[in-house]
Amino acid sequence: MMEGGRQSRRFGRGQGRRTLLPLHVRRLSNTVSCWYCDYKTSVLNEPLFRVGRRHARWLRVWFSVGIGFCLTAMLGVFVILLCESATLLHFYNGNSSWLGKLLTRSFFGISPSVFGLSTSVTDVGYMCLSTIISVCVHEFGHALAAASEGIQIEYIAVFLAVLFPGALVAFNYEVLQALPRFATLRIYCAGIWHNAACCVVCGLALLLLPLILNPFYIHGEIPMVLDVPSLSPLSGFLAPGDLVMSLDGIYIRNPQEWTEMAAHIHEQTLKNSNFSTGFHISNKGYCVSSSLIEASRDVQLTDDQSTCPNDFTAFTTISCSNSSMLDEGIIEDKYQNSREGMHCLIGKDIVKLRKCGDGWVKSASNKSSCPCSEDDTCLSPLQIPGLTWVEITYSRPYSSECWQLARNLVAGVESPNFEEMGCGGTFVFIGDVISMAFSIRLTAYRPRWLLSFGAYLPNDLEKIFVCTFHVSLALALLNSLPVYFLDGESILEVTLCYLRILSPRMKGRVLRLCLLGGTVISIFTLLRILLFTILFAE
Repeated sequence: MMEGGRQSRRFGRGQGRRTLLPLHVRRLSNTVSCWYCDYKTSVLNEPLFRVGRRHARWLRVWFSVGIGFCLTAMLGVFVILLCESATLLHFYNGNSSWLGKLLTRSFFGISPSVFGLSTSVTDVGYMCLSTIISVCVHEFGHALAAASEGIQIEYIAVFLAVLFPGALVAFNYEVLQALPRFATLRIYCAGIWHNAACCVVCGLALLLLPLILNPFYIHGEIPMVLDVPSLSPLSGFLAPGDLVMSLDGIYIRNPQEWTEMAAHIHEQTLKNSNFSTGFHISNKGYCVSSSLIEASRDVQLTDDQSTCPNDFTAFTTISCSNSSMLDEGIIEDKYQNSREGMHCLIGKDIVKLRKCGDGWVKSASNKSSCPCSEDDTCLSPLQIPGLTWVEITYSRPYSSECWQLARNLVAGVESPNFEEMGCGGTFVFIGDVISMAFSIRLTAYRPRWLLSFGAYLPNDLEKIFVCTFHVSLALALLNSLPVYFLDGESILEVTLCYLRILSPRMKGRVLRLCLLGGTVISIFTLLRILLFTILFAE
């Protein structure tokens, strides 16, 4: 857990008590013990103080706006904690709160599991870098707000308490107490406000990143392969640098369309598929000429199973004119009565032929689902139930000519020389199309020059911005909690001072009650989130 920028009041009160950390340190110093170690520096004291005093007027306006945001965030978090406390009084019903779902699904910007893929070492690196950025932004807010009020920073410390990292900005408590309450509140709210501003900056950076990188990268035309793990079913078919152009003849422009199209094909297959004994005959067909059928080998059947030689696939005839009306019983009878009509064909040759049947994604826009001529027959591949037959067209832009041919194909301009020039091709994948889609890494950016040096840069920048957004949001939410040792404690204490109807003694009781209740409920909530995350990952 990360702590926000804190003042020295955290470690002691009054003139008779000293802080556990020294108020006056050398430019670089550190403290080490069995449970705590830190690194303190005063190098940035003078530069931050000069900037804060020079722009004090505008900074006070900026941080005054932050007070409104911070108090609103605290009110929202307080309502969530009340809902959590009500949940704790009842038996757990399996539903997480809005805060729980937010932190569980994107805790520090990294999902615990996506279709069986665990968090990688690279994701951990993104998380660490984003954490450093978010904590620095948080502490910079506290330091700049203090400087704008004329308070000299004592030091900035980065610490590790047991296993929990954090950071703090130390001020002189007596000088801080002499400030007006509203000025003190500006300093306490500055960290949360800067984390919120960091989220906005990350969102704008993600939105404007294609425009910023436009001189060096082409965005949103054809997705490029960044990585194909050895365990991926597409390993050996695709390689880093390849361009994935289409799925089942539908051209795609970015990784999001890749996953959406895969899900759509999966749903379409389940909708249009008919099941027979031991086989899955879909409504995806190809117009095969009579001469090619006669030259093919007959399917050898053994125990109601089809066997074809290597590199051959079993095909059977379908009636594409009314394939959408076939039910399971009809297709089963057809299968039993037409074993002799099945053929072994080479899949890579068949995918080049004209398509027929209504199982294709784009067939709904066609007036006729059977464009075959009188001399052709509509054949559909036999598959194991549960598997999907999907065509994947790719391009390998080793030259500017290949890249231009790929762009022409996406634009609808046919190029018969595309495969002949070795610029790419089409292959068939048979299996779980959802797992296949998530087994490779794609990016919507492609370098304008045929170099692989900067291929990963846009994807890395996107990851950093996304992770920083989530880490900064989590840091703002955590510090908005009415919990001991976080910014929420100081903000709540100063806010209660404005309630004149309460006596000082009553204010102290309310503060302790809120902090104790908020801390206990927050611990139980985080434990629930952690448990749900572990169960979700499994």
